[in-house]
Amino acid sequence: MESKGAGWSLAGLSVTWAATRLVVLLYVLRVLVLPGADVTSDVSVTYRGWYEVLRTGTFPLDDVTWQYPPAAALAILSPAALPFLTYTHAFFVLAVLADLAVLGLLLYAGRRPGRSLRGALVWVVGAPLLGPTLYARYDVMVTAVAVAALLAGAGRPRVMGALAGFGAMLKVWPALLLVGCVRRRAWGAAAATAAGLAALFSVTMPGPFAFLTFQRDRGTEVESLGALVFHVARHFGWQGKVLLNYGSIEFLGPYVGVVSTASLTLTVVCFAWLLLWRMRATNADRFEPHTLAEAAFTAVLMFTVTSRVISPQYMVWLVGLAAVCLCFPAGRMGVPTLLVLAATAVTVWEFPTNFTHVMASDWYGTGLLFLRNALLVAASVTAARRLWRSTVLPSPLPALPSQSSPSTETPVSP
Repeated sequence: MESKGAGWSLAGLSVTWAATRLVVLLYVLRVLVLPGADVTSDVSVTYRGWYEVLRTGTFPLDDVTWQYPPAAALAILSPAALPFLTYTHAFFVLAVLADLAVLGLLLYAGRRPGRSLRGALVWVVGAPLLGPTLYARYDVMVTAVAVAALLAGAGRPRVMGALAGFGAMLKVWPALLLVGCVRRRAWGAAAATAAGLAALFSVTMPGPFAFLTFQRDRGTEVESLGALVFHVARHFGWQGKVLLNYGSIEFLGPYVGVVSTASLTLTVVCFAWLLLWRMRATNADRFEPHTLAEAAFTAVLMFTVTSRVISPQYMVWLVGLAAVCLCFPAGRMGVPTLLVLAATAVTVWEFPTNFTHVMASDWYGTGLLFLRNALLVAASVTAARRLWRSTVLPSPLPALPSQSSPSTETPVSP
């Protein structure tokens, strides 16, 4: 009876995945069309333009929209593996395969003893909530690497480290997967992989780290937490502008630098909290099999919320990491996961469906952003609180000084 139930669960997840992904494909192929911007233009125009430059053996040194680590070139060049398709269609096929790889990893992990298929369910239901953005960015490929790294973490630390290092060279954030890792072999493998890739690209292609300058000069993107200040301020006479800048729609004008600095300060505060947690949790020695995934999920949540940019595709990372957390029945990330899923559903309503309202900073667009970002803040705070409580022992109270009994005291002679 138990096997049959598991079989039906597996069949149901597979059918649901196929049905939801067919709908997503119909959207990216423009058979179905969502209102708002065409999200597939990033593949057909931006990625294709980078592809033409990268295939000549150099990075897009003069393109400020190229803001990715050097291994991102592999994702952009990957459609060349399917020369019988157009670049755009080949990219979508590879994105589907990456999505399927995530599902396969979660199903394999969920069917092991002491694990759960809830993680696979989160991915099957949560990822398509983002709509066509799921397949119109290379983030699903990075997420597949991150999921594989976390699932390998408990038993194969070197594999986990190598995948985390490779993921970091794809899009930086997978470096945060190591936050909860206590095995030095994983850190060593990550450093060796990242250093090896950096050296390889430095020797073979000019300009592998030009993206660092472009990232440094970015402003406050209109969907970020800090951007809410300017969305409201525009209703009270703020004279700034909303312009395409460094590849995203950003606020430019008075006090934008102040808000961007505040965002970076919050990121530093989050880093300090994670460092404190790591010190306290290591001393408490309460790491469990799910701690690695929960620490990574919490760290990525924190850095996403405090970033100067919260692009819609960032939700793919969070759904993938949440799914890994829920592979462990003893984990405590159920509520943060539900908050992330809700934020993902609001995100597709904000972009692309109502992005014109967001750019106009009208109350409808501002309200959607406030709701999405509030859900992410709540998820971050809840995840951090649960991670701390599950891994850090409370500080012991100081012992009270012992008091002598009056009956045992020696009387003093007058």
